[in-house]
Amino acid sequence: MVNESVISEHYKHGQLMELIETGLREMGKSKDSVTVEDLAPVDEFHIGGRAATEHLVNQLVIRQSDRLLDVGCGLGGASRFVAKTYGNAVTGIDLTEDYVSVGNALSCWVGLQDLVSLRQGSALNMPFDNASYDGAYMLHVGMNIQDKECLFSQISEVLKSGSRFGVYDVMRTSDGGLSYPVPWASDDSFSFLANAEEYSFLLESAGFKIECIANRKDFALEYFKRLKEKADATNGPPPIGLHLLMQSTTPVKIKNMIENIVNGLISPTEIVAQKT
Repeated sequence: MVNESVISEHYKHGQLMELIETGLREMGKSKDSVTVEDLAPVDEFHIGGRAATEHLVNQLVIRQSDRLLDVGCGLGGASRFVAKTYGNAVTGIDLTEDYVSVGNALSCWVGLQDLVSLRQGSALNMPFDNASYDGAYMLHVGMNIQDKECLFSQISEVLKSGSRFGVYDVMRTSDGGLSYPVPWASDDSFSFLANAEEYSFLLESAGFKIECIANRKDFALEYFKRLKEKADATNGPPPIGLHLLMQSTTPVKIKNMIENIVNGLISPTEIVAQKT
């Protein structure tokens, strides 16, 4: 079992807040004027960004009274989107202290600190009471978690019966060696991909009923195509974007990600399930 500190170290940054503030100044924005929409290109670290978040969350049938859990929340972009759009209280949990501290500051900047609370911790040892959440989701998290049986068991325990759980992960679609590095791993020593069938089996074993599974390959390739077109049109990345997170490794990680998808080895995939 890989020590979780290895995963946290992979995402550790150190200068993230400064880079975001610099990017905002280039946009003519400040802490006082920035919006949830302004932050979306950097704080939703998954294929498709905000559009992918909306597509998944809209399937969860959220009520404003629902208390939601964002598993592997990163900077909390999805949490802030949900809180702003639906008015829900959202708790996020993530291994990386950098992401959590910056994410809580961003929530204050956009006035959502009363609805969004991010905390550092492990999804394999949830610090929450049983049956304390009305719904949950995770976006590009399972690739770094080897013990998915424990992960889904922990999520099931903190959800109320009837709650929906949405997953949007990069999953295996065929066997074969991947090109590394990719955004979630520098090599295969801490990359734990599984296919949709394995996810479904483990979710059902944890007390979930699968409602739908959707391969989002075409959506992903279109997303990367648009990113390249925008970068080509402006001779470089925008002031705010995922390159602030991945820094100098961004081009090779994106190139390898696209290559792995095109070669039919992986694909971002959605699963929506309901706790029985």
